[in-house]
Amino acid sequence: MRIVIPDDYQHAVAGLSCLKLLRGHRVSILGDLARETDSPRCLAEAEALVLIRERTKVDEAFLKGTPRLRCISQTGKIAGHVDLAACTAAGVAVLEGVGSPIAPAELTWALIMAARRQLLTAARDLRQGLWQTTLGECLHGQVLGIWSYGKIGQMIARYGKAFGMDVAVWGSEASRERAAADGFRLFPSRQALFEGSDVLSLHLRLAAGTAGLIGADDLARMKSSALLVNTSRSGLIAPGALESALAAGRPGYAAVDVFDEEPVYDPHHPLLLMPNVLCTPHIGYVERNSYELYFSKAFENILAFDRGQPANVANPGVLNAG
Repeated sequence: MRIVIPDDYQHAVAGLSCLKLLRGHRVSILGDLARETDSPRCLAEAEALVLIRERTKVDEAFLKGTPRLRCISQTGKIAGHVDLAACTAAGVAVLEGVGSPIAPAELTWALIMAARRQLLTAARDLRQGLWQTTLGECLHGQVLGIWSYGKIGQMIARYGKAFGMDVAVWGSEASRERAAADGFRLFPSRQALFEGSDVLSLHLRLAAGTAGLIGADDLARMKSSALLVNTSRSGLIAPGALESALAAGRPGYAAVDVFDEEPVYDPHHPLLLMPNVLCTPHIGYVERNSYELYFSKAFENILAFDRGQPANVANPGVLNAG
């Protein structure tokens, strides 16, 4: 098969051990599609695509440029970036992969630690010949608020407990029931979550019902000393609300791994210019072991499809079409 892997921003796929699974197939690995001059030709020849999480948007317009495409193999889970109906109409099978909470949970905790102890500022100042310019805060004894107690939220709760934090959870009824069963305190309301958290970590899925769910009123309830952490999706927060809230001083700090438009190449992005914000370039899942896991499954799904044994098909109706 002619297999194309687009939007490999950091050119990592070529170094993965699992790439050997595709021996015997013609494989092209592309960088950022918006910057790759060879993209149209490669995509026009592609029989299979391997998508790196939600980086590549596949809709009707995209599919018009891939006339030979037979299947799309997703690393991780399918989200709103793939139009399943359009793929089915085009006769393209979409194969769903696996996910892991480990890397994003660890990145979340790294951001919490770094932001609370102001590590980035201290390290930068030290390189400039300055000594002990910051006064960070310990996590021990602080209230860690977690919105949504899924796989990642559960790991963050355990990390917080290990660090001596007062962990409290808010979310759906199912989230609250799971958290209570695990022995964690529950916030009595959404308002209490924002008002009572010293560190508030968001772990909601982005969907129609959660897009823009967090607004200016929510953020204004936070303490001036509080830290908001978002390694989930930027779209959970209403556009511009976080920037305005930080400028107003509530919350006092933020750590974010996600942005409304990605990738971010503009060094003048509003969040990047704020001294009270720690930003990373959506690297929660960008970790070697995770990549080996995600891509191994994505490649196995392609090989099974090529053998006429499709598995993990997100749009099974396409198999019966025509």
